[in-house]
Amino acid sequence: IVREHYLREDIWCGSNVCIKCPHKTQELVLDEDPPSKSTLFPFPHYLVLDTCVVLNQIDVLEENLLCNVIIVQTVLDEVKHRSSVVYKRLRDILANPARKFYTFVNEHHQCTYIERKPGEKVNDRNDRAIRVAAAWYESHLATSQPGNKKDPLNVRVILITDDYANKAKAESEGLMAATIVEYVKSLKDSTTIIDKLNLANIQYEADWGGREPFFPPHLTPIQIHEGIKSARLMQGTFLASRDNFLEGQVNIEGQEKFILVQGREGLNRAVNGDSVAIELLPEEEWSAPSELVMMDEEDESGDIAEDETTIKSSVKEVEKQPTGRIVGIIRRKWRQYCGILQAASSKGTSRHIFVPAERKIPKIRIETRQADTLSSQRIIVAIDSWPRNSRYPLGHFVRALGKIGDKDTENEVLLLEHDVPHSKFSEAVLNCLPKLPWVITEEDEKKRVDLRHLDICSVDPPGCTDIDDALHCRDLANGNYEVTIDKEAALRATTVYLVDKRIDMVPDLLSSNLCSLRGNEERFAFSCIWEITRDANIVNTKFHKSIIRSRQAMTYEEAQLKIDDSSQEDELSKSLRSLNSLAKILKRRRIDNGALVLASPEIRFQVDSETHDPIEVESKKLRDTNSMVEEFMLLANISVAKKILEEFPECALLRRHPTPPISNFEPIIKAGKKLGFDININSGKELAESLDAAVRPDNPYFNTMLRILATRCMLQAVYFASGMMQKDEYAHYGLACPIYTHFTSPIRRYADVMVHRLLAVCIGADATFPDLLDKRKSQALSHNLNYRNRMAQYAGRASVALHTHLFFRGRIQDEQGYVLYVRKNALQILIPKYGFEGTLYVSPRKGEKLQVKFIYNEENQSQRCGDVVFHTFDPVTVQLSLDRSNLQHERVVLQLVKPHIPNFSVPSLDASVSAPTKDSAKRKELKDEPMEQDSAPTMAMRYF
Repeated sequence: IVREHYLREDIWCGSNVCIKCPHKTQELVLDEDPPSKSTLFPFPHYLVLDTCVVLNQIDVLEENLLCNVIIVQTVLDEVKHRSSVVYKRLRDILANPARKFYTFVNEHHQCTYIERKPGEKVNDRNDRAIRVAAAWYESHLATSQPGNKKDPLNVRVILITDDYANKAKAESEGLMAATIVEYVKSLKDSTTIIDKLNLANIQYEADWGGREPFFPPHLTPIQIHEGIKSARLMQGTFLASRDNFLEGQVNIEGQEKFILVQGREGLNRAVNGDSVAIELLPEEEWSAPSELVMMDEEDESGDIAEDETTIKSSVKEVEKQPTGRIVGIIRRKWRQYCGILQAASSKGTSRHIFVPAERKIPKIRIETRQADTLSSQRIIVAIDSWPRNSRYPLGHFVRALGKIGDKDTENEVLLLEHDVPHSKFSEAVLNCLPKLPWVITEEDEKKRVDLRHLDICSVDPPGCTDIDDALHCRDLANGNYEVTIDKEAALRATTVYLVDKRIDMVPDLLSSNLCSLRGNEERFAFSCIWEITRDANIVNTKFHKSIIRSRQAMTYEEAQLKIDDSSQEDELSKSLRSLNSLAKILKRRRIDNGALVLASPEIRFQVDSETHDPIEVESKKLRDTNSMVEEFMLLANISVAKKILEEFPECALLRRHPTPPISNFEPIIKAGKKLGFDININSGKELAESLDAAVRPDNPYFNTMLRILATRCMLQAVYFASGMMQKDEYAHYGLACPIYTHFTSPIRRYADVMVHRLLAVCIGADATFPDLLDKRKSQALSHNLNYRNRMAQYAGRASVALHTHLFFRGRIQDEQGYVLYVRKNALQILIPKYGFEGTLYVSPRKGEKLQVKFIYNEENQSQRCGDVVFHTFDPVTVQLSLDRSNLQHERVVLQLVKPHIPNFSVPSLDASVSAPTKDSAKRKELKDEPMEQDSAPTMAMRYF
């Protein structure tokens, strides 16, 4: 094999001081007289960085204190290969002219390219290439600037490395070199930047290296590979428990049941999301998930053994599940984490414990000299390493976000924690937008079907500005109906709805104006038109790119009033009544076919118009019009799915809802059985019938709670490319339909945009392009869409939790609740009015003493105190207040009011606490997946 590698002479150095290289103005990046802030090198100099410095110290490099830096191509290529995240951050620095970072293409310069020697490792060759480039710069600049090499006024070159061996070799070759730690500590005014150094094991090993290990060693990559190949080990993704810091599960692809891991040795330094190697324990050592709710409340000197003993209590044989221990890390999924500093016990120390906001992440040890300032702020920290002899991973401070408890700061935290892109749209994006005033031209009219004569309207939640669907229904001469649903296309990602703001997928000009089907304004649309009989059978379906003019943008309530007011006989009112009657038939037909009706606690906040603080909480009211809009959205999505799959069987972008494994239903089967109800899970239809039959006259909220449990048994619905799955895997379990996609919300979901493009090609309204028909690229896109969709849901729930905390500041209230789960040391209580779960502890927590004793019965899942017994679904009255003693995790505290237990219950504040009625126990149609809304501004939360 012959490999050609071209070398050139005309690759310039990029320095303003150089008089040899014939630079163009834009190529002159490095200063002529770079000021030095280093006491170690008090003369003008440039820095050449090696790969490890860039990979490990990117947070330091992003500081403006470091300028006039040379990044050689060898380093750039290695970083690109090893970390796409760091590579992007480095490219952003290189693109900033103020930072003066210059890329030198050493691999194609005839004086700096080197061949790999026989037997030389790739890393050693690359280190040598970096040293050769630094040496070339030193000699090149010495002869291309006034004076001579010994003149202190001349610009010199310093190699910065994290590798002591590389530094020693550089110095032996006559180069000036320093470690990044040495260089940063030599800079004036470097206090803040020192905190950002990734010290990895360097400082920790020096101070604590003699400690006994807390954890067993990890297997080497070779041992892991051999173990997986021989089937002795398995690989999977580690999922930490939110309720118990000493417990987690490993998801093995292709296996129905997760592998349970418990205790510090079992978890063995895995962090949530890591790809791990796991060894299955002998069956006699299998365990079951702990019934304990356990948070890591220890300091560094805490007794680990006590925790281990508590969690490994005896479990019944029938409840045991496959259990293993993590023996190695295949790939870390570390990211930057938001949280706060935990106050250090000794004053004046620079070592502190960082407590992440996400309970699934362990505490992190960092060094900072700014503790007094940072202790009242939310900060971001990155993990660097996790030695065996450290109870916690080691990390470094990245930046401060703002004051703890400030609403804007907390909103920033939840967006960062859920990886929601929320920066302003770039100038490049904004420059692509249409110019106002926007008008429909004759050329546009030739390409689209004109539907402006139809009496179309939209129905959405109050305050909705991103109106992406409108409806119409009219009588045909043959006695059937013509029903139209109109959609508008947009670009990119997904919109995220928080309680007090919306993070748009597209710029506001599109989402709230030109792509929004506003009342009495002409807009482009993509129309799905059905001819439907009066008993809701579809005669034919057509799709058009169209022009419409919505007659009115209505709220659900306004549309409902039009339907209910028989005196209104205008075309819109008649259209809405016809749509509503058809929707009821369609819904009943779907439910009869096995579609699930599940429940989730949903609330809406009323916020102050100026401060945006929550001032009242109300349950979401569902009307017939909610269901009406939903039914035609579902019908449109199914109709479009059939069309694009018919035309593009290999690359149609579809959405599937997998059938949950039987093990997922165990909680609801047990819960129902204890109360005399058999929950049949043989099919979705049988599950739906079981849920319908499970009614208790003495507890009108019972059926809703059972449906909430059923929601949590479901898997997430996901996007996929049709050519990457078998046809029998296309089905949507919750909707009981064989095929489904998303077409109805292109303003806020990029999946819908892709479906619009496919549909446009199907009807000859647009041309295709290679990526659209590449099933592998579509599948890769689907993975990202699934991730973004999931994060958007989590962010929405976190926003509800945040505003619930804000609402309860300064409030104490008695509310009706229901026992949702019985734990070994606590009761999980659902508060319907506020749509959240809280924990009522029945065992003393650390530092607490209880005057009463609760007895946990594992057999029937109950807690007894004297004559009072608590079972799942029992009604209780609890007192709610906000505990702000833990700055990191403010929590709504639950105290028992009724039933009364002497020396445990608290006096009632309100003698007239009302229980939720049957009417207020709202159900939710599973139209897409558990907890997913098609009318997004009202957020549902699953966990509190």
